[in-house]
This record gives sequence, structure tokens and C-alpha cells, in this order.
Amino acid sequence: MDAKQPETTSDKKDLDFEMEQVNADDKPPNDILPGDILEVEDEFSDSYYRKLLWKIDLWLLPLMWICYGTQQTDKTSLSVQAVFGIREDTGLVGEQFNWLSTVFYLSYLVCEAPGNWLMQKCHTGRFLSIVMVLWGVIVLCIAFAKNFAHLMVLRAIQGALECTISPTFVLITGAWYTSQEHTLRSLIWGTSNAGMNIIAGLSMYGIGLHAEKNPGGLAAWKGISFLLGALTISCGILVWFIIGTPREVRWLSEEEKRAAIARVMSNQTGSDREKRSEFKWDQVWIAFKGELSLLQIGKRVMLILPFPDPQTYFFFFITIINALPNGANTTFSKLIWKSFGFTPLETLLKGSTPYYCVSICWFLVVGYVTLKRSNLRFLMMMFSLVPAFSGMMALAFLPQDSMKWTRWGMYILQVFGSLPGLMIWTFLPSNVAGRTKKTVTATAIFVAYCVGNAVGAQMFVASDAPKYIRGLTACAILYCVEFCSMASWRFYYIWENRRRAKIIREQGISKEESQRLGKLNAEADMTDRENIHFMYKY
Repeated sequence: MDAKQPETTSDKKDLDFEMEQVNADDKPPNDILPGDILEVEDEFSDSYYRKLLWKIDLWLLPLMWICYGTQQTDKTSLSVQAVFGIREDTGLVGEQFNWLSTVFYLSYLVCEAPGNWLMQKCHTGRFLSIVMVLWGVIVLCIAFAKNFAHLMVLRAIQGALECTISPTFVLITGAWYTSQEHTLRSLIWGTSNAGMNIIAGLSMYGIGLHAEKNPGGLAAWKGISFLLGALTISCGILVWFIIGTPREVRWLSEEEKRAAIARVMSNQTGSDREKRSEFKWDQVWIAFKGELSLLQIGKRVMLILPFPDPQTYFFFFITIINALPNGANTTFSKLIWKSFGFTPLETLLKGSTPYYCVSICWFLVVGYVTLKRSNLRFLMMMFSLVPAFSGMMALAFLPQDSMKWTRWGMYILQVFGSLPGLMIWTFLPSNVAGRTKKTVTATAIFVAYCVGNAVGAQMFVASDAPKYIRGLTACAILYCVEFCSMASWRFYYIWENRRRAKIIREQGISKEESQRLGKLNAEADMTDRENIHFMYKY
């Protein structure tokens, strides 16, 4: 007898899904029948799909760019406000400024799981819209803070509200784009972290210049809060009408919705054919512990005991490792620029602006390369860590009293180290299947992101100023650990793909049939662990 595929729940789901009969008269307006979706994939021409993709890009990417950039600017504006007097005006002493970043991420961490659970239950765009308007109000209120306690409360609430935007955007990217398109689209809206910081930085420069010329007027750090709060509220209102999954939006016709869902079927991670609001605890188990299954080889049947899903743990630990230096740089970047001898206004023009320009260029180059060539994501991430490591080590040991522009150049290299943080997220829509498993994995990723950033904010301490040698050295070591961890993660994906391909070949299943079964399994909301036909992208 030939070797057979593990007899898990996937076999039954394959059969049940193919045999499922659905009454077309009972079909909801925005739903698509399972039988239809396999046929509609070939119903439209390539030119139709290209026009549809262009329409999707025009509607989604500009607003996602502005919203994500605004969120990142809101989150990191504290480092700009620090050089414009918020510490002095609110009486911050010692390490209290560090704790304003730490409490943000601790609150972000605590609210991540319930926030993602609510996101799965609600209309995606409207949920995000409400959250954005609320955190915009909080950013406005920071301008009225009088002391450390006020700032701690406001930053905690801000962290609780901002915790869902990144996982929401990652899941929306997965719902609209193919796996090959995930990296470029994610990096496009990810460049807003740099782009909006340039725009906001120039605006803050104007606010700071005005405050400098009018000492008795509105403090610059308060003007920054007013600007960012108003921008966030405006974005939140637009999100209500535009952002959503293919099934939810109003700017596509029913035919276009069918095509939008069909074009991502090849991802084998589950389309937006129907709202999957049910929280499946078996997928939580699979995400962390694996599953019990039977494997039949000849006349022998073996019980395969559960073992942890390595992917979940790679997501978690590598995100922490990446977030540690990110948290340090985010909180202290402006103070590091200032330590080079720049004035507060020069930190924006000569420090942040060129730093973010390099970031945008590198993100777009990597996005284009990964769009044209598959399975280069890990190699590009690992390559990006090399200059980041070199720059950190150079900063730690270059003399403080000279070589100002050399130190400036070495710190610019840190922009390369920020790329892997966002690219790790692109593996969520590409390599995680099962709606609940996506939610759980997203929660794990962003909990790790919070832990890393919260701890990272404590890596640079006031007593180490102005060189911060210990913090810089720690960041360099973390880049080395991250490089080795990514190499291991890449090896796991390659090994697992080869193992699955061998099982499929032994069953005598053709490539075309394997792809068909993989799509059916995905539409039955099977996880990537259950679906033997699923292949990981790397």
C-alpha cells in the first residue's frame, strides 16, 4: 500500500467542503458560494485583474499610508517633544521620561489580545475608525498635561487604543493581496513611518521656530500635540468610509468583490468569502502546541504526538529581539542626534529628515526586489542587519568630542535595522492560515513587539549620556542574535516545504490537484499546519 497523507481533520474537511450544498437563494449580498469561487478565479482576464489591483491600490494604500504614518508619529512624537521642553514644563526627573514610553507599550501589550478579539468580531474599518478618533482625542489632551501622573495616564490610554492598527493593516493586506504582493504593499504603507515623520518633522520645525520667536506664546510641544491629534481624528473619520475587507467595502461592485476574493485564493490562507467571527479554540491549540494525527504508511498506522508549531515561536522571539533596539532608538533618537552637537531644530533637519529619506528608498528597493523574485524576504532582512550592526559598534567606540559627521553617518545606518521589524509582519498574511490562528499569532507578534519596545526604552539610561556606550553595544549584540535566528527560521520553512512536497509526491497527487485541494482546505478555514498542500513563503 502506498504512503498516505496524515489522516487528520483535514481529510474530512476536504470532503465536507466539496460535498457542501448551499442554497443560492439564501446567499447574503456580499457572500460568494464555495462552488462559485473556484470557477470565478478563471472567469476574468489578466487585464481585468490588473485594473482591479490598480483600483484597490488607489483606494487603500494612500489612506493606509497616512493612517499608519500618523500612528507612528503619534507614538514617537514624545522624543521630539522632549527636545522642545516637555520634560522641563511637566517636571520630569530621572528616568520618568523613559517610563512614558514603557507604560505605552505595557498598555499596548495588555490590550492586544482583547483588541484583536474585538477586531475579529466587528466590521474591520469601522472598529479601526472609532479607535483612531478616540486616540486622536488622547493625543490632543497631552497638550494639557501638567505633570508626570497626567502624562502616564494619557500614554497608557493611548497605548491601549493604538494596539490594533498594525495587526489590522497586516490582516487587511492579506485579505486584498497575493502572497507575492504582500511585501511590497506592506513596505509601501510601512514607509509612512519615515514619510510622515519627514512631513511631521518639517511641520514641527515650523512650530518650534514659531515658539522660539515668540517665547511667551504656545509651547512648541503643546502645538505638536494639537497638530497630531487633529490629524489623527481626521484620518479616523475617513477610515469609516474606506477601509475594510473585500466583503465589507462599498467602493467595489459585486462582480469586483468576487474577483478581489478570487485573486487571493492562491494564497491558501483563507479568503474574505465570509465573516469568520467564530473564535476556534482548536486553532489556538494548533498555534502553540500542534495537533494529534494518524499517519498510515503501508499497513502501519502511527500516532503522531503534538509538538509546538515552530513558526509561532519564531514570530514571538524574533519580534522581541528586533523590537529591543527599535524601542531604544524610537525613544532616544532625537537625544542621540542632539548628543552629536545639533540644536533641537537641527535634530529635525540634519538628523531625522535624511534618516527617513534613506529609510523610504531602502524599503521601496526591497519591496520591488521581493515582488519580482520570490523567497528573498529572509535574505534581504539578514543583509539589512549587517550595516545596522556596523553602525552601532562604530557609534559605541568613536570619540565623542570629534568626528561629528562620521557619527552622524553611522547612526544613519540604523535605518537598515528597522526593515526586518516590518518584514516579519508580512509572514503573517503569507504563512499563517485559519482565521482564529491569524488572530492568535498576530496577538503573539504584537505582544512581543510591546515587550521588546517597553524593555528597549530602558536600554539607554540618563547616566550613560552623552555616549550611551552600554545601550549601543547591547543593540549591536541583538542584531547579531537576530541574524542567526532568522537564518534558523528560513531553514525551518525550507525543510517543512520539502517534507510536505515529499508526502504529496508519494501520494501521486499532481501539482495542479495539490493547489486545488489547498484552496479548498483554506476556504474551509483550515490552518497552515492542517493543510498539507500549503507551502511556506520565505
